Amino acid sequence: MSRIGLKVINVPEGVTLTRNNDVLTVKGPKGSLDVKIPSVIELKIEGNAIHCVRHNEEKHTKQLHGTTRANLNDAIVGVTKGFVKELVIVGIGYRAAMRGENIVMNVGYSHEIVIKPEPNSKITCKSATEIIVEGISKQAVGQTAALIRGTREPEPYNGKGVMYKGEHIIRKEGKRAGK
Repeated sequence: MSRIGLKVINVPEGVTLTRNNDVLTVKGPKGSLDVKIPSVIELKIEGNAIHCVRHNEEKHTKQLHGTTRANLNDAIVGVTKGFVKELVIVGIGYRAAMRGENIVMNVGYSHEIVIKPEPNSKITCKSATEIIVEGISKQAVGQTAALIRGTREPEPYNGKGVMYKGEHIIRKEGKRAGK
């Protein structure tokens, strides 16, 4: 039984839903997103509430039930509030700067790394060591943040690298631990 799929989605005011075959378009104050609805999942809209109902009890249908409900809920949250991920750069000489919409990072390599944001996401630099990724699509914001973090993942010995704000890195002592 999918516990997530059974939850009711509340649609806030200012959000409109339009269905065209198997695609549901969610429009809100921040923008518009499309969510693909599988043919085995039926949406029942009653006032400001949406119920996701599956047609059968097959394993694949059960898997799609919770996923479809989560994707639809994320689209509604995205067009009303949006999603934000903050990253911090730690290390001597490590820095980031904006070049148009792209971010240019110097993180200890012999060359600059240029990262372009995914569609439906936007990158801003608060300072040379603080990066904010925001947008209406949870997937796009997460993917852009992961690309930035992947340029120099935090290492456990000195703690240098690009990490999410509030992320805890488990530190190791190094070679002198055995002496």
